[in-house]
Amino acid sequence: MKNIIELKDVWKTYDMGEMKVHALRGLNLEVKKGEFLAIMGPSGSGKSTAMNMVGCLDVPTTGHIFLDGKDISEMGESELAQIRGKKIGFIFQKFNLLTSMTAKENVMLPLTFQNLSRSEREELAEQALKMVELGDRMYHTPNELSGGQQQRVAIARALANTPDVILADEPTGALDSKTGSSVLDFLRELHETRGTTIVMVTHDEKVAHKADRIAYLKDGMVVNSLDEDTTKKIEIQNKEMQKNEA
Repeated sequence: MKNIIELKDVWKTYDMGEMKVHALRGLNLEVKKGEFLAIMGPSGSGKSTAMNMVGCLDVPTTGHIFLDGKDISEMGESELAQIRGKKIGFIFQKFNLLTSMTAKENVMLPLTFQNLSRSEREELAEQALKMVELGDRMYHTPNELSGGQQQRVAIARALANTPDVILADEPTGALDSKTGSSVLDFLRELHETRGTTIVMVTHDEKVAHKADRIAYLKDGMVVNSLDEDTTKKIEIQNKEMQKNEA
């Protein structure tokens, strides 16, 4: 099966005054079409930076990123915006829903930039909400929905334009364990029934093991596995997050 995503010797360096911070250090990563990949690592390992690269939200300092065979690392912002709209769906930890809009309107919003008529946008939004079993909640605002339902609206928004790739950044991070598990089960079902390519960033090993494959990141590079000290740090982070949720 061919690669849909390739990162080749990708470096991302931020200038912090007199200091340079290397978020990615020659990252090499391949994602095959139809694969469910988890990117795992501790805070500061480069997970979110790698996600931003794949999602056309940022460009590398050096190196190349290929999406469906096209080098996106040298594209301008207008081209990147077009690719984001057509090929990539985003699911964020904090849902990023507009509270003044209904579920349906939130799903319709990114479709506004796809040269579709209002009726076409409405139809796609309704189909996506029915797919995540929220057909009877499409006229509710986020404040009238549970956390799990809000995340499913976010998933519907990601699915509405039938993207080639879904990028999920800590999709269960703001949910309790039971609700988070149901969201993961839905992503798994989506992957298996529709063959959607899913790239999921997480620091939680239990969440990562829902994927087909895990890419471990440390210090901006892929490693074969995480060492014992790093694993302990992740466990401590998980416990702190659970305390904050309680």
